[in-house]
Amino acid sequence: MKCSVYIATSVDGFIAKPDGNVDWLHTAGNLNADMATEDMGFKSFMDSVDCMVMGRKCMEMISNMDLTPEQWFYGDMKIIVLSTTIKEAPEGLKGKVEMYSGGISELIGLLEKEGHTHCYVDGGTTIQSFINLKLINEIIITRAPILLGEGISLFGKIFKDIKLEKAEATAFANDFVQVKYSVNYE
Repeated sequence: MKCSVYIATSVDGFIAKPDGNVDWLHTAGNLNADMATEDMGFKSFMDSVDCMVMGRKCMEMISNMDLTPEQWFYGDMKIIVLSTTIKEAPEGLKGKVEMYSGGISELIGLLEKEGHTHCYVDGGTTIQSFINLKLINEIIITRAPILLGEGISLFGKIFKDIKLEKAEATAFANDFVQVKYSVNYE
């Protein structure tokens, strides 16, 4: 199964402030840029995936957004939330996500048996776990033009150097820059 990351960071590599806040994503960059028809490739990416695995903190952040059904950007995609501490989805996400506390490799095997072929992996710790298991094939990072100085890093401790290759970069009118890489664990 192909596993892909699609995530935004500050230029200095943080996915959130130390307290988990991501409000800076909505204030960074050229706010006067015409982005009415530009989603920075998100719809195309979402159309390419057929399941998603996210971490508990990521789920909690989405839950706190109190999205209406019209705002729910995942459609009816199968979404698995990794957590060893929470057994039930929050009220607003019941029926939209499934909780899972087992091993990641076993989960990927279960998803493959169900016929899934392309998994969207989201959440800092979850992404790090997938990378350390050599399961991420593609990383798409959209860098917001802001320096936070501190926060939650996208990449934490990894077991060895990992080569990223076949870079494709796109600059957007709002001064965000997106880079897509293939991952080579050799």
